[in-house]
Amino acid sequence: MKHWTYRKGLHEVGNGVYAYLQPDGSWGWSNAGLVVDGDASLLVDTLFDLKLTREMLETMRKAIPAANRIGTVINTHANGDHCYGNELVADSEIISSRRTAEEMTELPPGQFAKLMALAQVLKAGGSLSRMFGSLMGTLGIKSLEALAKGGPFVVDCFGSFDFNGITLTLPTRTFDGRLELTVGQKPVHLIEVGPAHTRGDTLVYLPSERTVFTGDILFIEGHPIVWEGPVSNWIRACDHILAMDVEAVVPGHGPITTLDGVRQLKGYLEYLTIEARKRFDAGMKAYDAACDIALDAYASWKDRERIVVNVDTLYRDFRGKAAKPHAVKLFGDMARYHASQSATHARS
Repeated sequence: MKHWTYRKGLHEVGNGVYAYLQPDGSWGWSNAGLVVDGDASLLVDTLFDLKLTREMLETMRKAIPAANRIGTVINTHANGDHCYGNELVADSEIISSRRTAEEMTELPPGQFAKLMALAQVLKAGGSLSRMFGSLMGTLGIKSLEALAKGGPFVVDCFGSFDFNGITLTLPTRTFDGRLELTVGQKPVHLIEVGPAHTRGDTLVYLPSERTVFTGDILFIEGHPIVWEGPVSNWIRACDHILAMDVEAVVPGHGPITTLDGVRQLKGYLEYLTIEARKRFDAGMKAYDAACDIALDAYASWKDRERIVVNVDTLYRDFRGKAAKPHAVKLFGDMARYHASQSATHARS
């Protein structure tokens, strides 16, 4: 089995298939892909800001002539680290699932930039003016307390990226369920498996090359984050990948893997479902349940604070409610969890 080194940059996966990796794969450091056949090319995802996306495109164009004119772009889902760079490939046909395109409009880069500005003021110990209070309403932030708790951690997670001056560039073509394309003579199957990580997650499967780009259905060496759910749907998405005849699996974050990586993530989601259900039935609150669940088998995975969001989503699943998660509050809860874990490790 081929081994791929986890380093920044372009990696050839197979015949005309490439992965662009951004270690260490933590918050915002996502992967992308390129498929070429002759003069035809397809890009899987853009990156979180224009600088990173421009660097990626320049790297691809220097190495692969077909990348100088990208015919098609696929956005696997609506998170900004997979689509905020779209304006740099606006001349291409940009494709996503319909639900992904709809979700992209809910947190455009301009609003993210404002959120970061608010969070940076709070982290620096500044006070909010009336103007900032108005911006909170514009951003849909209902509670100053939630922003005060979550904002500094938002800066810790996303402070390395520049969201200013980015133009939201939406897909020009959408689909529901499945869509089959070709890049030159290479078949490409787009398979919508969301809602899971987000509302409209899509797999990009190349059957003849035995490769799949999973978007954020797969995190390797890091905890996944289930913003949308249900978790059971994410497990089914893992089963869908496991049924494929593939050798190379390119995750949304982390190193290139095989089906073993999919099995590990599926096992994590199944374990969390069982453990969260026990605590839900016992009447434990979601945050307390997240703190109570042992993650020994996953201790080496990064970003363990994401268990807070995952358990919150599972609790919503158990209640049968489709209530939207309060993202800023959850960042505050993750910050609290992260701090408690750091203090525990410092004492041990």
